[in-house]
Amino acid sequence: MWALRRASNPLRYQGFSVGTSRACCAKSEIPSSYLQDKAVDCEHPQVISDRFLSIERFHQTARRFYQTTHVSSKLYIGNRSLSSQAGAESSGEEDDLEDGFSELETPASAGSIQDSNAEDGDEDGLISELDLSDGDDIQEPLQNELELSDTETDPSEKRLPKRRALSELFKAIMATSGLSVHSALDKWVEEGKDLGRSEISLAMLNLRRRRMYGRALQLSEWLEANKRLDFVERDYASRLDLIAKVRGLYKAEHYIEKIPVSFRGEVIYRTLLANCVVANNVKKAEEVFNKMKDLNFPISSFACNQLLLLYKRLDKKKIADVLLLMEKENVKPSAFTYSILIDTKGQSNDITGMDQIVETMKAEGIEPDIRTQAILARHYVSGGLKEKAEAVLKEMEGGSLKENRWACRALLPLYAAIGKADEVGRVWKCCESNPRIEECMAAIEAWGKLKKIEEAEAVFDRMSKMWKLSSRNYSPLLKVYANNKMLTKGKDLVKRMGDSGVQIGPLTWDALVKLYVEAGDVEKADSILQKAAQQRQMKPLFTSYMTIMDQYAKRGDIHNSEKMFHRMRQAGYFSRLRQFQTLVQAYINAKAPAYGMRERMRADNIFPNKSMAGQLAQVDAFRKTAVSDLLD
Repeated sequence: MWALRRASNPLRYQGFSVGTSRACCAKSEIPSSYLQDKAVDCEHPQVISDRFLSIERFHQTARRFYQTTHVSSKLYIGNRSLSSQAGAESSGEEDDLEDGFSELETPASAGSIQDSNAEDGDEDGLISELDLSDGDDIQEPLQNELELSDTETDPSEKRLPKRRALSELFKAIMATSGLSVHSALDKWVEEGKDLGRSEISLAMLNLRRRRMYGRALQLSEWLEANKRLDFVERDYASRLDLIAKVRGLYKAEHYIEKIPVSFRGEVIYRTLLANCVVANNVKKAEEVFNKMKDLNFPISSFACNQLLLLYKRLDKKKIADVLLLMEKENVKPSAFTYSILIDTKGQSNDITGMDQIVETMKAEGIEPDIRTQAILARHYVSGGLKEKAEAVLKEMEGGSLKENRWACRALLPLYAAIGKADEVGRVWKCCESNPRIEECMAAIEAWGKLKKIEEAEAVFDRMSKMWKLSSRNYSPLLKVYANNKMLTKGKDLVKRMGDSGVQIGPLTWDALVKLYVEAGDVEKADSILQKAAQQRQMKPLFTSYMTIMDQYAKRGDIHNSEKMFHRMRQAGYFSRLRQFQTLVQAYINAKAPAYGMRERMRADNIFPNKSMAGQLAQVDAFRKTAVSDLLD
């Protein structure tokens, strides 16, 4: 692993400092969705050598990297770190997951219940966008269900997940009018039906796969209140996870105090940590991190990975510190650790460094999985290395595409990204006779990238005949229309959604915003977003705000740029570097000074990188120039 310390190479050290507080990690298999940020690298004069270092020599790298800083395992996330707050926002890059895989650390299987096909979550048209309001640019918004096994599952066992019948209890819950789960459960018991742990677990899994966390929480509350299940630590952890998703981190943290002390173990806190990462709340994640160390929980790669993926989005220079902690505590990196660092290198346009991490990964006996290969291919495409990207795609296919069917979902948009229409057609032909809903969505996206609108529409029509669609299933075609400035068709599709009784939510709003922006009607897009934000149960995606703010900034419209900045705050998206970069650009384009901008950033614990410093210099009302010096 330790050569992957190079992953932090372009991030330059401004990391952790030693203090009296202790920080540590604990093992978990709770997945946390993270949407990466493509912020530029932070600069610092102390730079680790670009020379590739082997695993055995990592400790030398660490010492060289931290030339002036003493580091111990009792790490204190100090300085500006503890005051950093990411709030509830996610990143703003919409193409981060276009390979078709959300970047979740793969959890282990929960008991004998196997992970279902992605289409299981849509087959009854039960997915609601209500559960997506916490994210931003989610192309693949499914989150894995909470699974808390102590062992990791072999990736090969996940390739062809078996289709699973729906729980009878789940069906009874869904058949109940309104949103009250309690009445359905009361009736279930009155009829003398089985309410054993296996039936409960399957029903809970069905609800989670559909992101119906509110109903899942009601189920958990009813079971405990009616003493129908002897709660153990994992049951309390499941409740904690649901509370965090439905009611927020504050309520979840408060719930921990109600859990019996004997069950308040590592699983509980790692669940909270994972949800802090989901919420992109750096301050709270670091507090939980320190708490776990204080409670003497063991360090694990999972909890370290949680920090890695959080810092990859929000504070990349801290990645090196987490890796150093892992080295100090002899925490062996997992495949997901490598995946995070490969992506970090790719985002920094360091293709050489990315390849070196892959070599290190293989040297450790870990072969890149489909997700990691898709990340590699995407960054090769971004770097203009189409031949290397195609070589990776062929590796993903393996000897037979029919045998490696699980790869089709990622292959379709990636082949489209390198302009290989014939390859897209070939892969789709493999799926066409018996397509899965996620493959259909990937095919729509792929044909859209290739400007083959009719092919995309044909796949959508087939999908609509096979399944009762949710708003998430409409999203790819809406994006195709938006990217191709087909406003009329986009509006017609939204009308079709409404006529079909599909709930309109954040994904649809985001597509509509982009539709109108691409059509040049920014004011209409702004109006749609404002109306969407007034719906209390759901909030628009981060990218919806940024799409409009970017347009105002291009115009040099300071007033509306500041307005969007403020509205993001109101929606719960705390300030980040990207927002300030766009805001300052509005002042630059307006040729107006930005008074107090540095102070505003400092108040939000945002520190400029090299690029941002250049922007600030342009809007500094008090900067000295050759002319001003003469006049003075």
